Amino acid sequence: MSKIVIDAREYTTSTGRYIFKLIENLQKIDNGHGYVLLLKPKDLDVCKLTNPGFSKVACSYKEFTFFGEQIGLMQQVRGLKPDLVHFGKDNQPVLYGGKTVTMMHDLTTARFRNPAKHRLIFRAKQLVYRLAVKRVARKSAAILTGSEFVKNDLVNFTHVSPAKIAVTYEAADPITDKPAPLLELENKQFIMYVGRPMPHKNLERLVGAFKLLRAQRPDLILVLAGKKDVNYRRIEAAVQKAGIKNVLFTDFVAEGQLRWLYENCSAYVFPSLSEGFGLPGLEAMAHGAAVVSSNATCLPEIYGDAAHYFDPLDVQAMADAINEVLSNKELRQSLIEKGRAQVAKYSWRHMAEQTLAVYEKALNE
Repeated sequence: MSKIVIDAREYTTSTGRYIFKLIENLQKIDNGHGYVLLLKPKDLDVCKLTNPGFSKVACSYKEFTFFGEQIGLMQQVRGLKPDLVHFGKDNQPVLYGGKTVTMMHDLTTARFRNPAKHRLIFRAKQLVYRLAVKRVARKSAAILTGSEFVKNDLVNFTHVSPAKIAVTYEAADPITDKPAPLLELENKQFIMYVGRPMPHKNLERLVGAFKLLRAQRPDLILVLAGKKDVNYRRIEAAVQKAGIKNVLFTDFVAEGQLRWLYENCSAYVFPSLSEGFGLPGLEAMAHGAAVVSSNATCLPEIYGDAAHYFDPLDVQAMADAINEVLSNKELRQSLIEKGRAQVAKYSWRHMAEQTLAVYEKALNE
């Protein structure tokens, strides 16, 4: 029986949903290998094991740290003597020489800066990150991506063979919590976005498009849902300075509140410049939201004909696309119906089955 170690340090984070669902489904389908899950101490009790072939080990080493991740994590992994290690992201000990499978979600960090960070320091870290990504891609026995777009992007960026990369599409699950209304939005028309406010999410242009829309729809509300961090506060200050009304920054929303937003919005707008899969838009479709999306990177691949697209660099085109969905009941209803069908094409279990096949191939090479 082979021993497979999975780096699950991001198990309970929003970006860790991939690794959470992978572990959940691997436990259902694999009784032929032994698994060791590396979890942060706070997540040891959160992670429920249902398969006797799975065990948990505490791992206190933080992501993107030199002494922690590059040295401490490497020593811990070596001590476990694994036959294979699955890293759920590209940040990992670059000098670890054992057999690895790496999930590379996208190259966004290599291309976009974070205005909340010091420009020169971030730039230096970004250059190191780019080198690390190339090193990780070359040393990995196999690479996983969430879309064909990212696969091709990685081939061009790292020059690894396409045969080394397997596309394992993710999926969207409906929220099971009871819908919890936001009182300030009841009986009002609103469009929404949920997620982080990083520069590649393109929220400034979304606000600009909303400003144009309000000239025709003065009662329309734009809801920007997500925990208020430095970048969200920066956008909120710019909106206030420009005097743009009806923009609601919700801060953190609970699952029930998010479900209510999806189910009651007139449109879910995804203006992103760069995505590796685009899970929020697919999640919105699962709850019956009409999705108006950027046509950038992987999004047309993932959403198919279930979204109404626009050029994310063209504010007027974005406003026009949103207005078309709000004005055309037949178009909106068609998007809702196509969205539900599109969501059904994806399965976390299938993703886990594909990943297991990659493990077995890597182990046998």
